[in-house]
Amino acid sequence: MESVFIRTSNLSRVYSSGGAELAALWQVSITVAKGAFVGICGTSGSGKSTLINLLGGLDTPTGGEIHVDGTCVTGLDRNSLARYRLATVGMIFQSFNLVPSNSALENVMLPMVFAEIPKAERARRAAGLLDQVGLAARASHRPKELSGGEQQRVAIARALANAPKLLLADEPTGNLDSQTSRQIMRILAELNREKGLTVVMISHDRDLLEQHAERIVTIQDGRIASDSTAGGAR
Repeated sequence: MESVFIRTSNLSRVYSSGGAELAALWQVSITVAKGAFVGICGTSGSGKSTLINLLGGLDTPTGGEIHVDGTCVTGLDRNSLARYRLATVGMIFQSFNLVPSNSALENVMLPMVFAEIPKAERARRAAGLLDQVGLAARASHRPKELSGGEQQRVAIARALANAPKLLLADEPTGNLDSQTSRQIMRILAELNREKGLTVVMISHDRDLLEQHAERIVTIQDGRIASDSTAGGAR
């Protein structure tokens, strides 16, 4: 029997604006098995990014609970939540979010600074991660000297810096051409398959998710509209 790694119970996020309330996410209950690759699909404004941000500890729900790897994330204080983000979760974004003045190596090392890993070990681990994503020769290059696909690979290496158990990807191929998108998806699929990382990925491109995810959850108007097996199921 597969062990449950993520469990949300009646998860909601309501925003207030000008006296009105908007439910970006409403009473979403979902489970994700350890080592699964789950795709989250939906139109803009459907609530999928809100769900990812809540799972990553970047936002706080207004209702319900989140459990990840046996920990009630919604019950954590600020310091514990920061440790959760640092040690358990790796996040990849559509816009890469690299530090422009830092080299690829320095960008990958950055999360390890906050984890208080010694400098020599940071450099060794970062170099290994860049090699893993095929960028060993680009370690000294700054983001503006890299292509979009290369920047996203640096972002993936950075997300892996502190050996997370959960990889959250918010439209990681959204700014990339189709060929580069397939390359990024292959890397994510390999991390899931060979390293056992649990991956939850958002995409507008359902066909892309169908090829690699084992399950696709569709969100519409802040609620789960469908939950089905995908073509990448093992």
